Amino acid sequence: MSNVFHYLCIDCPLGCRLEVENGDGDDVEVRGFTCKKGKDYGKQEHRDPRRMMSTTVRVTGGVWPKLPVRTASAVPKDKVQDVCRALRAVSVPAPIQMGHVVVADILETGVDIIATRDMPGV
Repeated sequence: MSNVFHYLCIDCPLGCRLEVENGDGDDVEVRGFTCKKGKDYGKQEHRDPRRMMSTTVRVTGGVWPKLPVRTASAVPKDKVQDVCRALRAVSVPAPIQMGHVVVADILETGVDIIATRDMPGV
């Protein structure tokens, strides 16, 4: 027996409405995609949903009190809230260069948190 799941693809601006149907075992069929990204997204979203994240962390000794950061790659969707909570406790000293790893392997996800701008010291 197969089940059909519906997803909205967020991998490109087209926003295709996907249908993903479970087959036998790990086999899934994806319908409704316009590009290859949509097909890959549908499979990924069904098996192991992940999200890119961007937020800020506190800075000490910087010209601004917050540093914008992002994940270097997507984190498991069920870890997004936990990552946000963990980053609330992070405070980094200035100066910091864009691309600097602020937190390595956040919550043992294998994903680094990196600075998305330079932060000069005062």
